Amino acid sequence: MTLLQIMPDDAPGTVLLRTAELDTVRAELIRIGVRIERWHTARRLPADADDKAVLEAYRSHIDHITAEGGYRLVDVARLTPRPEDPRWPQQARTAREKFLEEHFHDEDEVRFFVAGSGCFYLHVRGKVYATVCTAGDLLSVPSRTVHWFDMGEQPDFTAIRFFQEEDGWVGRFLPDSIAACFPGLDELRAAA
Repeated sequence: MTLLQIMPDDAPGTVLLRTAELDTVRAELIRIGVRIERWHTARRLPADADDKAVLEAYRSHIDHITAEGGYRLVDVARLTPRPEDPRWPQQARTAREKFLEEHFHDEDEVRFFVAGSGCFYLHVRGKVYATVCTAGDLLSVPSRTVHWFDMGEQPDFTAIRFFQEEDGWVGRFLPDSIAACFPGLDELRAAA
């Protein structure tokens, strides 16, 4: 379920809006220049589908977004639990921590969630827009928008990523991040 929770950037415990109503989520995000869409996920993919199969399943959508935004690189990012691997808990923590600090990019950040979920926190105009994306959500965050991303304590997602530059994901981190003050993805989901 797509979810939006808006909080003042100086009062993380104050909820200004919490909604799972997609039209309301769209309206609130478009005010800050962020686009969210729902793509049909009618084409079922096996859990073990490789990157090529994932990209082919969404080829028409990918081609449209690529042409529209001038994206030159499209790839698949995924993290799925591996409880049989004793290294998994540390790998999950390391992956999660990489994105938990406020940063921005010199290009748009565009993600389509094929499976699972993650939360983008958008820090714009004195507010934090915690946007939980789930399978079927396409989120487009304009370049230079300050944000962070939480994949939860047990990351489980597959996402198609779009890049304008061939160097892929390059984050510019802020020295005084407020991210740690806000509820994480697991807390947001628990409050539902």
